[in-house]
Amino acid sequence: MRQLPPGTIVDGRYTVVNRLGSGGMADVYCAEDQQLGRRVALKVLYDRFAEDEEFVERFRREASHAAGLNHQHIVAVYDRGEWEGTSYIAMEFVDGRTLKQVIQAEAPMDPVRAIDLITQVLRAARFAHRRGVIHRDLKPHNVIVDDEQRAKVTDFGIARAGASDMTQTGSIMGTAQYLSPEQAQGHGVTPQSDLYSIGICLYEMLTGKLPFEGDSAVAIALKQVNEAPVPPSHYNRAIPAPLEDAVLRALAKDPGERFADADAFIAALEEAKEQILAGNAPPAQPTAAFSPVAPAAPVPVEEIVYPASAAPAAVVEDDGPKWPWLLLISALIVGAIVAALLLTGAIGGKKVRVPSVVGITQEGAATVLHRNNLNVQFDFVTNDRPKGITLGQDPSPGTQVKEDTTVHVTVSNGPGNGQIPTVDGLTRHAARRALTAARFKIREHREYSNADPPVAKGHVTRTQPTGGTANVPLGSVVDLYVSLGPIPVDIPDVTNQQLADARATLTSAGFKVTTVDKQTTDSDPGTVLAENPGSGQAPKGSTITLTVAKAPSEVAVPDETGKLADHASIDLQRAGFIVVTQSQDTTDPTQDGRVISQDPAGDAKAKPKSTVTITIGHFSGTDTTQTTATTTTPTG
Repeated sequence: MRQLPPGTIVDGRYTVVNRLGSGGMADVYCAEDQQLGRRVALKVLYDRFAEDEEFVERFRREASHAAGLNHQHIVAVYDRGEWEGTSYIAMEFVDGRTLKQVIQAEAPMDPVRAIDLITQVLRAARFAHRRGVIHRDLKPHNVIVDDEQRAKVTDFGIARAGASDMTQTGSIMGTAQYLSPEQAQGHGVTPQSDLYSIGICLYEMLTGKLPFEGDSAVAIALKQVNEAPVPPSHYNRAIPAPLEDAVLRALAKDPGERFADADAFIAALEEAKEQILAGNAPPAQPTAAFSPVAPAAPVPVEEIVYPASAAPAAVVEDDGPKWPWLLLISALIVGAIVAALLLTGAIGGKKVRVPSVVGITQEGAATVLHRNNLNVQFDFVTNDRPKGITLGQDPSPGTQVKEDTTVHVTVSNGPGNGQIPTVDGLTRHAARRALTAARFKIREHREYSNADPPVAKGHVTRTQPTGGTANVPLGSVVDLYVSLGPIPVDIPDVTNQQLADARATLTSAGFKVTTVDKQTTDSDPGTVLAENPGSGQAPKGSTITLTVAKAPSEVAVPDETGKLADHASIDLQRAGFIVVTQSQDTTDPTQDGRVISQDPAGDAKAKPKSTVTITIGHFSGTDTTQTTATTTTPTG
């Protein structure tokens, strides 16, 4: 397909901005998505592949496989479609450099920076592998690093899920320099194939070199299958032993000897990083002149699946028989080599210095010793150190021994197993003491208790694994859940309600009630004036304090002098007093039926429900005085 100039609109939606590059099957463009207003990377299949139904089907499957891989370190796939006789895929546009460009600019890279970047690639591979997707073409060209040093893996164009296989017989898609030995031979791929390719990427980041190079893809593939890599510390002495061991394990020819999965690879790199940052990472011991050792039975050229066409052999004209001279020269060279080997002790038992392998992983120890042409035998013991960490060795480091000597290495089998103590209901401190004494680590959580009755705040609600669980590895983590108290519930608003009603409302909501009386003259006695807490939520079973109005201890007595008897009596009853009425004769006609006097006097203080006596005038026309009393109780 012709290259698309800027401004080309693909499928009525994507406007081409510029061409980014090309891959094995497609051109890649930066384009603007007119519907969503975002930039995308648009991969458009080459015309020669668009006519091949099998390649088109592979291209379509790339979209479906990659679209299901939603991960921070994997380039997202947004859309796919057909346009002008070919297929396209719209992917997340990542503004940055390829890891290959980073390597070209920075290699050999700082070991910690290399670990940080390659760990992100491994996390992407781990995510894909757990979903049955193997990339099969992991190389620095397919990793993009943005300005914030975040790595994203792209181009799942040759990935396959599960057992489905659309690869043509006799054809391998990929780059020979990063190809696993099993891919080079046309064998089935596994997640370990991706780990091999990632190992080569890490090798190149640390050294600036590829472990296997040649004049043709076939020559490189043969080396991938038949030759051991030069240890990276041969090129970069800043590489510590734990990191070199991880690289060489990833590059094992047998997939079974590589890391079991991406998690194991990540763990080895994190351990190496910790030792580097702590300043106690042992240095690797590079050889002065490393000579790759081939397997006992090298794979012949006929068994290599050609990743690319080999270059034609050069034609050399024959000027006459030269073999006698060649034989003589060869004999002299062989004689010199044999003499050198005899002088150095390589023949007849060369001696080597035993390297230190204490404190590293079992796999790392094996790699280091085998690299120094020594055998190894592991002895396992129960120990508080993590399982798989080496504890001692015999012969000791620095000892001179013959090649093929067996070094006995003691390896921790872990601290053994124990039983989780039952700490439910204990205080947080008591539970921690019990778990620590039982030799377990603790990861603490907080949660509300929904038990009936609820677990008190600060006490343990549960553990995971549960108390009583047996055969748990000592030193493993126990999740300890500590109560925050009962689950909070909404507090009903009961202000302005009568105390009895308020108490019933709060009790039914699960709260306890206490009251505080407060004198007031503005509200009826028994009215709820305030509640504490008064809004939001509180733990079920907690206490709500109510402030309740009550009658004051003394109130002012209304002054009823001169008022009609009936009116005065009503006023005093309403004020909360008991009224006693008495009659007194008077010669003043204006006092007839009216209050002549009262006791207590008007505006005096008296307790509610106490007695107020009022004297009512009775006009008789004479000076004779006569008093008659009646009692009236207060109203309300």
